[in-house]
Amino acid sequence: MKQKQSMSAVALMKDVYVKLLPSVKSELSYWRKKATHIPNTELRKQALLSLEYKKFHCHGGGIYAFLAGSQFKEAIRFIVAYQTISDYLDNLCDRSTSLDPRDFEQLHQSMLDVFTGEKTANYYTYREDQDDGGYLLSLVQACQEIVERLEIPSMLHKHLLQLNTQYRMLQIHKHVKHEERLPRLLQWYEQENHNPDLLWQEFAAASGSTLGIFCLISYCLQEEQTDAQFEHIFSAYYPYIQGLHILLDYVIDQEEDAREGDLNFCAMYESDEVLLERLLLFIETSLENVRKLPDSAFHRLIVKGLVGLYLSDDKTGTLRNGAEIKKACLQRVGGAGKIFYWNTKLYYALSKGR
Repeated sequence: MKQKQSMSAVALMKDVYVKLLPSVKSELSYWRKKATHIPNTELRKQALLSLEYKKFHCHGGGIYAFLAGSQFKEAIRFIVAYQTISDYLDNLCDRSTSLDPRDFEQLHQSMLDVFTGEKTANYYTYREDQDDGGYLLSLVQACQEIVERLEIPSMLHKHLLQLNTQYRMLQIHKHVKHEERLPRLLQWYEQENHNPDLLWQEFAAASGSTLGIFCLISYCLQEEQTDAQFEHIFSAYYPYIQGLHILLDYVIDQEEDAREGDLNFCAMYESDEVLLERLLLFIETSLENVRKLPDSAFHRLIVKGLVGLYLSDDKTGTLRNGAEIKKACLQRVGGAGKIFYWNTKLYYALSKGR
């Protein structure tokens, strides 16, 4: 993608509908067909559920494929496969009777193997359900095939491994026994966080997003960036854009997580006022940080689109602090954010009617 300082939200949404969604749908159909042949009943069930109910993650992440230029299809293939691993493993960990951190680490070794080129013998070592017919390994290999064709600079490879490691450690810590989750997360924060401006839940949130990986891989496919530009991209996405992404996700899930007894990062703030203050800070910092990036107008729309996309969810209407958060955040992202907000609402309203 060439620099487009005048890019509009309307133009981007048009590209999403015309080019992105059909490509993502095609890739998801391929993996859905694979998932239907998983021999183990439970693994098959969770694979199919993740593809059905979390496919919007691939729709959202797929937007970074526009940065890959003529390699758009390759970027889509990587993003859908990698995100499908993430969503499948999330289902396995959330719906699992296992609370063994060794199990969660072994499962998520698959995501690390994408970048190391390794092929772990059995990702299901520590769980009862075993036979997925090669489904998870096929997802890993689809990603590896693309990564292996890239000449990834050593500095960029270091950043990709860091983002992957942060993601994996979060999944391990947040899925163990309930009474162990907060102590483990706090200890991890004390040991690994190097940004004094981040609260522990914000460090954790920034670790839970795949957006930085999708952005960096797409740019690497384009083969037009320098080491300095890759460094700017990494610094803009981690921790602030990634943190904003996951905090918004947790905002809309506050009531659901309270009912289920799940740890919610946004519920960890001392008050609704502090939560809103921190959300606005993440929006402001993200918008400021993208100014120095290549395709800065595109990344600015991504930040605004995240706000519009998540706050368009009907669940915000039932939150105690939902109306105030929606009003303040949408006001901050202006007209572009509101276009994403109303467009997303319309899209899902039409989708439900089909």
